[in-house]
Amino acid sequence: MNSTTAEQTTTGAAASPADSAHPIHAAHTPSGTIRLGVFFQGVNSSTAWRAPGAGDQVAWESFERLITTAERGVFSAFFLGEGLRLREHQGVPLEFDVAGRPDAQTLLAALASITTQIGLVATQNTTYNDPVDLARRLQSLDLLSDGRAAWNIVTTDNAWTGENFRRGGYIEHAERYEHAEAFVDVARRIWRGEDVDHEGRHYHVRASGRLPRSRQGEPVLFQAGVSPQGRDFAARTADVIFSPFGDLERAIDFRHDIVERTLAAGRSAESVQIFPGAEFILAATDAEAEDKLRWVREQQVGPQQAIALLEQYWGRDLTAYDPDGPLPDVDPLVVESGVTRGAGFQFEKAQELTRAWREEAAQKGLSILEFARSRQGSRGSSFTGSYDAVAEQLAEYARWGAIDGLNITPWLIPGGLDDIVDELVPRLQERGVYPTEYSGTTLRENLGLPALA
Repeated sequence: MNSTTAEQTTTGAAASPADSAHPIHAAHTPSGTIRLGVFFQGVNSSTAWRAPGAGDQVAWESFERLITTAERGVFSAFFLGEGLRLREHQGVPLEFDVAGRPDAQTLLAALASITTQIGLVATQNTTYNDPVDLARRLQSLDLLSDGRAAWNIVTTDNAWTGENFRRGGYIEHAERYEHAEAFVDVARRIWRGEDVDHEGRHYHVRASGRLPRSRQGEPVLFQAGVSPQGRDFAARTADVIFSPFGDLERAIDFRHDIVERTLAAGRSAESVQIFPGAEFILAATDAEAEDKLRWVREQQVGPQQAIALLEQYWGRDLTAYDPDGPLPDVDPLVVESGVTRGAGFQFEKAQELTRAWREEAAQKGLSILEFARSRQGSRGSSFTGSYDAVAEQLAEYARWGAIDGLNITPWLIPGGLDDIVDELVPRLQERGVYPTEYSGTTLRENLGLPALA
């Protein structure tokens, strides 16, 4: 079985769970199933916006087609990110990427009217929102969708984003989860109709809940931080954690760590579900899938995008370099990469990273363009192969209980889920590891989460 990619090898022939009484954690009982969600990024370098069939990233038709295809495929959730400032490159908006995207909650409220069961997940930032206002808007979405809303909780501490906000808009890095936890506590108390009198370190709140609870009780909470602080925050607070660890070995390690932290927080081993981000490149045969992967990378990353990627880490103009030539042999002008291209570029130690990149490219004989394409997808997990090979691989993940689901970033919008829904999902259902229908009408039910009291 060949289900590998140019970026990483995903474990296809794993040992059977029968080889160990508790392959993940003694306290964790695998469900034996896997679920899928979809991430409409809108702003990224992973979508092939230049490819034939690519749609408009802000057109209603793009969102409509993607979410209805996902619901036809019994996907648990449709996820929208958030952009609080235009992405930049060398101080100006990045012209090789999509600049902006619609407000997530406004769009999800509209999408609730054309769907009936798929969950609606909105990224919302605790640093730049008011807890009472955000709690009311999220609860409104939960009511309008009849219990299908979720909140992906994110924190931000950088001054670059904060410049868009009159109060400075940033907090100390060490305090961001302390701030977020108090924020979430206020929101939950409002959802539960309590009178809130919060006098905390970062804000004071006096409010009370004014809306009835939805069919699922309150929005499901997602979280994406994988730092030690982020993992502890998820263990105490979240229902679902997004993860970059999709290959089997790292997924098992991550599951074990989250279970340990969840138990330490006084919750059950199954309290926090894990959904790694993933990309799928599928075809009828493994060979066709590998050819398709090369074509997709060519569509995602052209010569200009490759140079711009390196400039972000080198901190200098590299347009004089030939994209078909070797990586620049000069040192970067920056100590650490900034945040102007998004969270994935933050806190990289530029000197060490670029030196390692030059060595890797030289050893593999890669040009700037080839190297940039090889990096595409390396921050997440790519599942490349035949429909049958990838289905068997995911069935093995389900048997181990390494993950609860995958959050898919389609390489093509709006048709990037078609082959997944039409070809992969039926094969997973035949193997008994994917639902054939929705469990209920609420997101909490369709994720298999326990009902709230």
